[in-house]
Amino acid sequence: MNSDMAATIGLALGAALALVGLVIAFFLWRRRGAAHGLRALSWALVPLAAGLLGLMYSVVIFINSLFMIVATMIFSPIIWAGTALAGLAVLLYFVSGFMKARGVGVKARAAKASGGGDGAGEAGGTTAPTQVSGGQGASGAGSSGGGDDMDFGDIEALLKKRGIE
Repeated sequence: MNSDMAATIGLALGAALALVGLVIAFFLWRRRGAAHGLRALSWALVPLAAGLLGLMYSVVIFINSLFMIVATMIFSPIIWAGTALAGLAVLLYFVSGFMKARGVGVKARAAKASGGGDGAGEAGGTTAPTQVSGGQGASGAGSSGGGDDMDFGDIEALLKKRGIE
């Protein structure tokens, strides 16, 4: 495309957009007053100025490039697969965050070490004292599984705090 034709297309596009803007400015002036109408008029003159400066041709090339990129993306199965995979990754991230916050799917030690969610920390803390009081002292503590060692440490700290050793 030669430069004279590009300038003509840019000027015609700028004039058309300015004409639409002038109509909008006219109606705004009548409905909302002179301040709104003058502001719309100033925006309506921008495309015409861009057309006279030769900038509208660049806008046309930019819009054409965007259209080609979007059209290429729509018809490419590889890009759709990548988009689906990225969406799945984001979904899994948020689901794991909700699960972690509710204490679902979190092991007792991990919940205790990280401060735990509302449900996991309390559930782990309430089961150990029940086992100790119902388990006849040290013999009940020795028969419990290896996962309760951290719970007994909390109990020992509580007993020391109360002065019972």
